[in-house]
Amino acid sequence: MTPTRALTWCLSLALAVPLAGLTASGAAQAATDHQAEDAAISQGTVASDHAGYTGTGFVDYTNITGSYVEFTVSAAAAGPSSLALRFANGTATDRPMNISVNGTVAAAGVSFPATANWDTWVTRTLDVPLAAGTNKIRATATTANGGPNLDRITVGAAADTQTPTRPGQPSCSAIGENGLTLSWGASTDNVGVSAYDVYEHGNKLGEAAGDATSKALTGLTANTTYNLTVIARDASGNASQASPVVDCTTARSSDTSPPTAPGTLTSSNVTANSADLSWGASTDDKAVTGYDLRSGTTVYKSVTGGTSTTLTGLACNSPYTLNVVARDAAGNVSPQSNTVAFTTRACATDGGVPSSIGTVSSGWTVPWGTYWMPDGQSALVTERDDFRVWKVTTDGTRTQVGTVPNAVTTNGEGGLMGVAVDPQWATNHYVYFMHTAAEGNRVARMTYNGSSLTGYTILLQGIKQNRYHNGGRLLFGPDGYLYVSTGEAQTPALAQDKNSLNGKILRMTTDGKAAPGNPFGNYVYSYGHRNPQGLAFDRNGRLWEAEFGDVSKDELNLIKPGANYGWPTCEGTCSVAGMTNPKKTWNTSEASPSGIAIVRNVIYMASLRGERLWRVPITGDTEEVGTPTAYYVGTYGRLRTVTKVPGADQLWLSTTNCDNVGGAADGSDKIFRVSIS
Repeated sequence: MTPTRALTWCLSLALAVPLAGLTASGAAQAATDHQAEDAAISQGTVASDHAGYTGTGFVDYTNITGSYVEFTVSAAAAGPSSLALRFANGTATDRPMNISVNGTVAAAGVSFPATANWDTWVTRTLDVPLAAGTNKIRATATTANGGPNLDRITVGAAADTQTPTRPGQPSCSAIGENGLTLSWGASTDNVGVSAYDVYEHGNKLGEAAGDATSKALTGLTANTTYNLTVIARDASGNASQASPVVDCTTARSSDTSPPTAPGTLTSSNVTANSADLSWGASTDDKAVTGYDLRSGTTVYKSVTGGTSTTLTGLACNSPYTLNVVARDAAGNVSPQSNTVAFTTRACATDGGVPSSIGTVSSGWTVPWGTYWMPDGQSALVTERDDFRVWKVTTDGTRTQVGTVPNAVTTNGEGGLMGVAVDPQWATNHYVYFMHTAAEGNRVARMTYNGSSLTGYTILLQGIKQNRYHNGGRLLFGPDGYLYVSTGEAQTPALAQDKNSLNGKILRMTTDGKAAPGNPFGNYVYSYGHRNPQGLAFDRNGRLWEAEFGDVSKDELNLIKPGANYGWPTCEGTCSVAGMTNPKKTWNTSEASPSGIAIVRNVIYMASLRGERLWRVPITGDTEEVGTPTAYYVGTYGRLRTVTKVPGADQLWLSTTNCDNVGGAADGSDKIFRVSIS
């Protein structure tokens, strides 16, 4: 990634937070500070060239693997004790360390990410097991970048679990072509607000210090509306609910001259799924910033820094007519080039391809979850924002069967989300829902007799909610247990906390208990997820998952029990020890995936921002996937949920165009039937 994007990504991390699997439970003894400059230092130096440290200095680690600082601390009794490490990291590079106690690693690969600059000190908090008497606590760098600057550790500090209050209503001022100033009402906290994060929909734009109530946002696009909220967080990583929303529109650009039309567009090397495209350069009175390859006005790919590209993800045996336009920094678009037409080559035989699509049902407003009844004659469909549940038959007839009690909206991605039907429905008539409630997200159970819903039982609560990043998918596995996807509630550090229910795939019994055999003895099946919304099992009983990235990469993952999928340390593929890489990634403009389904050993992934259905073949019975190809690009808008029709090589595919991103009128969403030939 570019240096700018890398810095932005690192700044998006929640810095002062509990660590994976370790919750600050506090200790009986009083908190004691231990200065790093007074500890035993191996391959590091005591320094004082950055402001804000405590004591007489701090330790600047040597940039090598194995450099460490070792503290000698005392404990009155054996047991867990909280450990807070105060550090600064003024680079865009994470500097992970192992934390060991008396020679045994208590926390491996602990992330110490960027903190804006070397004068920005934050705190990392975890629990460690101490013996009665003297203990040696060592923080050892695990990469060639060494450790961060380490100021001190605090042993025995009480845990802070209280979240800041919701920030006040934001407003915009100093609105220009490429920036504006966002202001908001201050949040309060029992200890103190350490930072504010500014979000545009579900993606972080920037952050401000805890004593600030405004932020200058730069690098925006002229004449564009930004949907902005603010989240406060404290030094322990507790995050507030998102502030109220404000829509701010940047000024029209003073540059009104579009680039000239690009030169002749040509195609070559056409395969079943790709083609090489090249064109003549455009000119502009200021500068051309990029080119868009399009079918009509639907963008297939954006290109910067050149006049040629290989367009991948094309459907096999399909005709294409493409053009290219140029863009400048003001968003002016040139006239289009000539069009070029070609037909991709014949399809391979790995599992079939979509051959036809037709409307099953229309008149929907944000249909979110779809789950088939065991007889395959009807499905239950949820509507996210009005909490209604519908029975839809194979011919498209729909009948409302009820609503889910206690559901609330978040004016974002929360509400009534996933639905699942008990494998033993014929005898117990149970169905399950994930929904947002006043206190957080819940998994609840109701009784469905085939025509109406009754009863309501909470099976699991305590899943934090926020405006965005609520996850929400439910799926029964071949083992008969219920799998639940949860987002990190716009608090990235929760994804790495194995004692938190957020940023996880959970596995539970039908009566609400943690399923036996879970890797950590609780509900958590896998962790390190940002906002997972796609779950599907393949023919070998393996679980596949799709999740939203932030500004860089969306992911398709093969889920293994106990595995760490990286967020927020990694977005997409990375080389950090202990992180499990995705099987496939996409640019966020091409995907933003929600539901997935598997037909004939092929994964189909519905994409919201990308407005396309991705086809990803699983390579035989291996753990790898083949070349992704895209269908219906831009044709039906934002695609939310895709499910396999029982007993048929067909999919049901639903849209989400009526939400606060799609902007379509209520009732505009549809459910389609896709046949696989």
